[in-house]
Amino acid sequence: MQLAHMTWQQVEAHLERGAAVMVPVGSTEQHGPMGIIGTDTICAEAVALRAAELCDAIVAPPLAYTPAPFNTAFPGTVSMPEDLFQAHATAVFRGLLSQGFRGVFVVNGHGANVEPLKRAAQELPPGQVVVQSWWEPQEVNELRRTLYGDWEGMHATPSEVAITQALLGELPANEAATPPRKLSAEYIKAHAGDRHGPPDAHRAEFPDGRVGSHSALANPEDGARLLQAAAAGICVDFLEFSRRE
Repeated sequence: MQLAHMTWQQVEAHLERGAAVMVPVGSTEQHGPMGIIGTDTICAEAVALRAAELCDAIVAPPLAYTPAPFNTAFPGTVSMPEDLFQAHATAVFRGLLSQGFRGVFVVNGHGANVEPLKRAAQELPPGQVVVQSWWEPQEVNELRRTLYGDWEGMHATPSEVAITQALLGELPANEAATPPRKLSAEYIKAHAGDRHGPPDAHRAEFPDGRVGSHSALANPEDGARLLQAAAAGICVDFLEFSRRE
């Protein structure tokens, strides 16, 4: 169920039964030559909605403007300053809790969101907000490794592109048909959580927008499998969260 599509009476009935709520959080940023600007938000919301179907949950509207300063040299990227994003997320979570939801389960789709989202959760009562990225469930990570190995990379990944293809269809591979430069283990460790450099330097180092990710390996069939695996994993964790004492 989508919160935006419900009446207040429907919401009230769920609150009386002790409902928690999912909040998808993505980004508005470039995703390489064949990935769409809304990829992170589309993936996070799709996983949340599919998980909600499995566990009878409510999904709030997604937060789509988030920190992505390293990608602002690419047209289409809109980056929210980290402090403003954290304050906005905190206000949204507090508002949902004040309405009577038992907790807020964040379904994240963008690496740079993780730390400010966790700080936002710390501003609220302990245990009321949890943050989980859609790719974290074990079965999803295993599937990503099986399908793409090291070519999953760090940005414009074939897994996220595949999910958007399953939902919206394919775009031409363009320059993504050529494999990108592979990343070293040292680079991946140093830049985990989207810790990339200044925008111009980042674009100069990765001129087509991909960061070690061979986007052209994506296909809609694999996207459907990834979406289902992510939804199943998120559903299990959401139910455990919502049933806590």
